[in-house]
Amino acid sequence: MSSPERRIVVGISGASGVIYGVRTLMHLRELGIATHLIMTKSAQVTLAHELDMKVADVKALACVVHDPANIGASISSGSFKTLGMVVAPCSIKSLSEISSGITGSLLSRAADVTLKERRPLILMVRETPLHLGHLRSMTQVCEMGGIVMPPVPAFYARPQSIEDIVDHTVGRMLDLLGLDTGTVRRWG
Repeated sequence: MSSPERRIVVGISGASGVIYGVRTLMHLRELGIATHLIMTKSAQVTLAHELDMKVADVKALACVVHDPANIGASISSGSFKTLGMVVAPCSIKSLSEISSGITGSLLSRAADVTLKERRPLILMVRETPLHLGHLRSMTQVCEMGGIVMPPVPAFYARPQSIEDIVDHTVGRMLDLLGLDTGTVRRWG
C-alpha cells in the first residue's frame, strides 16, 4: 500500500478536456505519486470523442481505479489519507454536486471528504460562458477551502503544441500540491 504522503485522488468528469486528466495521470506517474482514479461514465464518452485512447488505456495510467458508483470505496473515507484530490476536467455537474455537498457519486463523495478533511481540492472547471449559478458554485467551493482552476493557457510560455498548453496548465495545477513536473515555463 502506498504512503499517504505519496498518493492523490484524480477525478475525470465528462466535461470537454479529458486530456487534462490523462496528462495529470502521466505526470503523477513520472513523479512517483500513486493515483486513485475515478473516471465517470460521461468522461468515458468524452474520451471517445476527444482522444485516440481507450478507457482501458487511461485506467492503466492509474495505480488504483475506482468504480464511480462505489460510494463505499476507500477514498470515500476521511481515514484514507492523501495529498489531496484534483478533478480534471471538472464538469459543471460535478462542481454543483461538490459545492452543494450532494454526494451522489464517488467523485463528489471523494471531493466532499477532501474538503472536510481540509486537504487540497483542485477543480479544473471546464465551461464557458459562465452564468451566475456557475459563479456561485465556484465561490461556494472556494469558501469551503477548494481551489477552482479553469484551464486557461499561458501564452507567455510560447506553446508550440496543444500538449505544451496542456502540460503547462497541468504543471501549474500540480504546483498547488507542491509538485514540480518540470513542464512549467516560469515567468521572470
